[in-house]
Amino acid sequence: MMDLVLALLVGVMLVGGGVFTFLAALGLVRLPDVYTRMHAASKAGTVGSGLMLFAAGVHSLDVAIFTRALAGFVFFVLTAPVAAHLVAKAAHGAGYRLTRLSVIDDMREAERRDAKKR
Repeated sequence: MMDLVLALLVGVMLVGGGVFTFLAALGLVRLPDVYTRMHAASKAGTVGSGLMLFAAGVHSLDVAIFTRALAGFVFFVLTAPVAAHLVAKAAHGAGYRLTRLSVIDDMREAERRDAKKR
């Protein structure tokens, strides 16, 4: 009975991770600009990868492997937002424009305020 529960838990985590990873890939293809693509890849990709890592750790039934999977998830959670921020800042600095669907460019407004203070 416990094996069935464990197998169902691992299966649900793998399917959930696959769905989030698929949505991240779909976002990279379908979204209109670099900023929204970066957002989709960093958020959904992190959740999808984390769920699959947890599934591998739980399936192994080994504390050492589960600890490594947990460490990998923590690494994803700590680095994905920083990487996404740096990609967005570099893209903005290089002059990539937001899509026309975007309402306001907060970074441009902040740059204008900083320029007025100088």
